Amino acid sequence: MYINGSASAASSLLRRASRARNVSSLSSSSSSSPALASPSPAAAPKFSPASSLNGSYRHQQQRSLSFYSAVRSLPRWSHGANWLSSRGGSLSAHARAGAVPAIEQFQRKIASMATEHPYKEILTSLPKPGGGEFGKFYSLPALNDPRIEKLPYSIRILLESAIRNCDNFQVTKEDVEKIADWENSSPKQVEIPFKPARVLLQDFTGVPAVVDLASMRDAMVNLGSDPSKINPLVPVDLVIDHSVQVDVTRSENAVQANMELEFQRNKERFAFLKWGSTAFDNMLVVPPGSGIVHQVNLEYLGRVVFNKDGMMYPDSVVGTDSHTTMIDGLGVAGWGVGGIEAEAAMLGQPMSMVLPGVVGFKLSGKLRNGVTATDLVLTVTQMLRKHGVVGKFVEFYGGGMSELSLADRATIANMSPEYGATMGFFPVDHVTLKYLKLTGRSDETVSMIEAYLRANKMFVDYNEPQLERVYSSYLQLDLSEVEPCISGPKRPHDRVPLREMKSDWHSCLDNKVGFKGFAIPKESQGKVAKFSFHGQPAELKHGSVVIAAITSCTNTSNPSVMLGAGLVAKKAHELGLKVKPWVKTSLAPGSGVVTKYLLESGLQEYLNHQGFNIVGYGCTTCIGNSGEIDEAVGAAITENDIVASAVLSGNRNFEGRVHALTRANYLASPPLVVAYALAGTVDIDFDKEPIGKGKDGKDVYFRDIWPSTEEVAQAVQSSVLPEMFKSTYQSITKGNPMWNQLAVPTGSSYSWDPNSTYIHDPPYFKSMTLDPPGAHGVKDAYCLLNFGDSITTDHISPAGSIHKDSPAAKFLLDHGVDRKDFNSYGSRRGNDEIMARGTFANIRIVNKLLKGEVGPKTVHIPTGEKLYVFDAASKYKKEGQDTIILAGAEYGSGSSRDWAAKGPMLLGVKAVIAKSFERIHRSNLVGMGIIPLCFKAGEDADSLGLTGHERYTIDLPSNISDIRPGQDVTVTTDDGKSFTCTVRFDTEVELAYFDHGGILPYVIRNLMKKQ
Repeated sequence: MYINGSASAASSLLRRASRARNVSSLSSSSSSSPALASPSPAAAPKFSPASSLNGSYRHQQQRSLSFYSAVRSLPRWSHGANWLSSRGGSLSAHARAGAVPAIEQFQRKIASMATEHPYKEILTSLPKPGGGEFGKFYSLPALNDPRIEKLPYSIRILLESAIRNCDNFQVTKEDVEKIADWENSSPKQVEIPFKPARVLLQDFTGVPAVVDLASMRDAMVNLGSDPSKINPLVPVDLVIDHSVQVDVTRSENAVQANMELEFQRNKERFAFLKWGSTAFDNMLVVPPGSGIVHQVNLEYLGRVVFNKDGMMYPDSVVGTDSHTTMIDGLGVAGWGVGGIEAEAAMLGQPMSMVLPGVVGFKLSGKLRNGVTATDLVLTVTQMLRKHGVVGKFVEFYGGGMSELSLADRATIANMSPEYGATMGFFPVDHVTLKYLKLTGRSDETVSMIEAYLRANKMFVDYNEPQLERVYSSYLQLDLSEVEPCISGPKRPHDRVPLREMKSDWHSCLDNKVGFKGFAIPKESQGKVAKFSFHGQPAELKHGSVVIAAITSCTNTSNPSVMLGAGLVAKKAHELGLKVKPWVKTSLAPGSGVVTKYLLESGLQEYLNHQGFNIVGYGCTTCIGNSGEIDEAVGAAITENDIVASAVLSGNRNFEGRVHALTRANYLASPPLVVAYALAGTVDIDFDKEPIGKGKDGKDVYFRDIWPSTEEVAQAVQSSVLPEMFKSTYQSITKGNPMWNQLAVPTGSSYSWDPNSTYIHDPPYFKSMTLDPPGAHGVKDAYCLLNFGDSITTDHISPAGSIHKDSPAAKFLLDHGVDRKDFNSYGSRRGNDEIMARGTFANIRIVNKLLKGEVGPKTVHIPTGEKLYVFDAASKYKKEGQDTIILAGAEYGSGSSRDWAAKGPMLLGVKAVIAKSFERIHRSNLVGMGIIPLCFKAGEDADSLGLTGHERYTIDLPSNISDIRPGQDVTVTTDDGKSFTCTVRFDTEVELAYFDHGGILPYVIRNLMKKQ
């Protein structure tokens, strides 16, 4: 049967009341789909494709919330439940408590309509080979719709979710039709709802999320409602991995020493998260020292297929870390969202998204000898960045897929944020199933996963003829053309072939300051800074490597590159090479499995010889937790203005992120990290120049220490064993003595400590009322900051160290915190007082108002004073003056970071006018009530003659019903300029968020109306 776009009676009633089904109520039940009888094939009705895209949904004129205000108490079906926990009974009892009889009758009537699932005819039984059944599922083949055969696999997951969740209220049949008709509807930028199966957090973003949930509970109490309504309705997994720093290295005791320091600094945060795991249902917290969130997700948390109470459906996940996309390599649809959006998803709010285009990326051939998965992903990143994939899915296919291990695929999927895509998706095939067995998933589970995906046309079998799928655009790469490379010195997509590295480095020294330039005068480029390193003579030059880190989920999940690094270290040791002692070396695996196979292979010993002792299990250097550089090294850099380098196997190398003293930061594979550490500089041609002299006095070259593909494959085959995964994850939630001894508060509401500098009750809901504040424009606002292109979330809200002279440092000192205990901005995201002061505190940020001066200051326009950004913003707020920000292209690129929106909101920023926005950051701005505006194509602040010294008025209607997604608005200045921008509220639901002052007030008001 074709998919019918006609609506049920209940749906028609609801849509007549409002044009926006996505301002509907949140789900109030954690139960699975109602049990529906499995129909016989003959029972499936046949009818024509619907014309819903041209129907009433898009053309209804009223966006009034009044009717929804009356019916938001309706209990809605939800599939969410935590497979790892028996906690969490029904929340619907709370939702129904105290309902008046009339409302109860209306609820029962609508609920009875909802139980008649619009697609009950395609609910199908999945038999087990030996008898019985695995469960039931909504069968895409049973639709008999020829369009589905052509759909990309990633879109089929969206389609299944819409069908399963279709209640003609939160998700309508029109939504299902849009997705089924993806080939025609996607170019029209249509909006769809999506309900992910689960939510993934890490502690940097998890702490503020749990803070918000705790504060929302308080708000419910203050507004006279039930705080227990604030509870996750889908499984939430939180992995603590972002807090460990590289304080101790080159030591057998480094792991224990760094963990002790981690607990000393973060005891309060960890206790808060431990409280959250008991205070909220459906929340699993994986303790510190277990691994990196995305590797744990890949190796353990990823379900691939859920089987909840006999209902089967594909795993899908949104996470508060942009590299959630790593799970796409396992065939699980996952991507990063802002923390505030994730919180709404936890609470049952359907995510509103534009139905994405899908770029088909065909792979052929195989990688050449000695080429790594990291080389491949850096190549893919550059290709996709050039192609333009922001807001799109990328789906990989082709004969080359069989040559890529699951870990290689995960490496490519991981860096989706770097190439700009929402997802980099690898459909499930035999390689996926093999990996699931390797990582300890049971044979029965793998059998169930394969049977379901085959039955629902979501499995790729490359042994069978492949039907040609339709994609929005196409790319192709012959894997044999990939060559060794690195990326940098300031952006992940600035790929440099290894053979060109020396010449590229010298060009960077010559070039003016920019993404590929440092503007070092010719006469200074050969400078040598001599110093004493603990009594030993040492020297640094431009390009000297002072940090070499094997780190990050991108690579530490991949046994081939990790064992390859061990082989480089072994060959170098045997030849007599050793890394200089002033290079800060570290190895931070993404899970305990890595340690097991490095020990099994005997290669950890050689990594230790080169200083790459294991320092902890977490993100470390990749997120700026590189720890301090030795004082003597730091002094040599600063006193001689040396452009020092860091080489890391991470995914981000934005300026100021890795370490304040490393201006050049290069992304490289783990074996290349070891090679550059041995060379001691990036100013080297590995083809022609020796890395060093061996114990026999002879020159040792790169080719002498580089392992062959066959050597690496043999090491993987003999050292990576299924039992390693099973034993590691059997005990992962048991924690460690330090975690288990943490004392935590009890109760469902959190007792805020007013003296805490880690956890603070945020101000978002303090003055909140039941009525939304409504839409608003901006009048006579000053420009707080005027930026160029590529301002990242690291610039806006840094995660790394707190500078001793910053407003945040002053706040901490005033509250009795010693400088040694400052910790990082990332670790203090649970305290809005510090994070507001840390907004735009990156020491490398470039603000045009400062006329070339670099640093976290701005000009207070009325007085001309040069102040820290926080101090200037405070002055504007005290004077009752709004502010806006001017920016260039790619504003907000980089890590998913909700504080990059929360911080500006707390500073009083009302709008950001940019050439373009990164996807997640634009969504976060909307979620915090900040207006995102885009200049028209070909225009920017400079071309319009805007200096940032003007006052800006943005002409937006005060009635939300008069605003449309993507409409043009006029911006005027006090000196007579006028220009047109596009308002970047991209969906109807985003307009509803804006009307309510943000996504979280919107959620609270919805829940408040539930009886």
